[in-house]
Amino acid sequence: MSLPGAVPIPPALSVRYSRDSTGRAWLSSLPGLIQGRLEHWELAVDLAAGASPWCGHGAVVVPVRLSDGTPAALKVAFPHDGAKAERHALALWGGAGAVRLLESDGGTCAMLLERLDPGSSLQAVPLDEAAAVWGSLMRQLSLVPDERPAWQEFDHIAGRAEQWSDDLPSDWEQQGRPFPRWLLEAALEVCQTRGAVGRRSGRDVLVHTDFHFLNILARPQASGAPGAVARGAVARGAADQGARAGADGMNFVAIDPQPMIGEPEFAVAPLLWNRLGDLPRSDPAAGLRQRCRDFSAAAGLDAEAARQWAVLREVENALWYASRPGHQGDLARSLWVASTLAGRTLKGLPAVHYLPEPGQADR
Repeated sequence: MSLPGAVPIPPALSVRYSRDSTGRAWLSSLPGLIQGRLEHWELAVDLAAGASPWCGHGAVVVPVRLSDGTPAALKVAFPHDGAKAERHALALWGGAGAVRLLESDGGTCAMLLERLDPGSSLQAVPLDEAAAVWGSLMRQLSLVPDERPAWQEFDHIAGRAEQWSDDLPSDWEQQGRPFPRWLLEAALEVCQTRGAVGRRSGRDVLVHTDFHFLNILARPQASGAPGAVARGAVARGAADQGARAGADGMNFVAIDPQPMIGEPEFAVAPLLWNRLGDLPRSDPAAGLRQRCRDFSAAAGLDAEAARQWAVLREVENALWYASRPGHQGDLARSLWVASTLAGRTLKGLPAVHYLPEPGQADR
């Protein structure tokens, strides 16, 4: 499948969304959606001959140029709750710590964004430097809710925990009890203590819930472009806001937030199920727990709350993977992380350095 003007749909996106009728319908509509935004926002596709657009798990991102030549990126996402709320979070952040939103269209889940460097993420930055960058961005992104209408667009993390307290036991039974009962109970305890009913403390902020290394990209130094300012989407001084990593001076900002409102410690978990290959071979379990403490400290967060949320989130992930064929590696990774953080690494799992990174086993 190709877009008008011979811009191809990335094969990974086509495979992922060809599995059901809803996904196939979206894929069929995607060429028209993109062409409509190109025309409406007066954009020119900025792809080399034969090159494909970028894509994440649920969106296509086409490099474009504005009418004045400014580089930008057109993102069209599969419509789901996280994608529908993304533009509201980006508007609230206003380019401070996150990619700048230039235009958006809620009806098509389309956004016009500043162009970042997709080849320069936090994935390759040493972990000690990455913790400093991540912590700085986390502090910037942790906005406190106010009276602005956009805050009504986000789900609440504590409420999601209450929902999981009902869903996880039935999912565990339905999937044939794919891991020991004690690990399910550890997740349910987090639901009880940090959910809407049992919660006794904590502060609510805007949370980037998928805040891992690959969702933090470098902002080119020349991105404070006049075309972006002309659209009224760049806050004054935003070009100087973000986080810098080490001596290379790269300015990093967040993308793909999947935003919610709740405890900021909820954001630590994706750091723990990514880059497992960087854990020390001598004692990877201790290394994982230390990573949780290090990144929490860098952002001024409660490491124990972060650990608890990570146990719950990885148990939920494990049950999702257990329900889908072709994800045994992902299931093993989630079980290793969840059980290790819960204090008892499950026996019989592959060695941690042989576990796939998220997305590697997605087919």
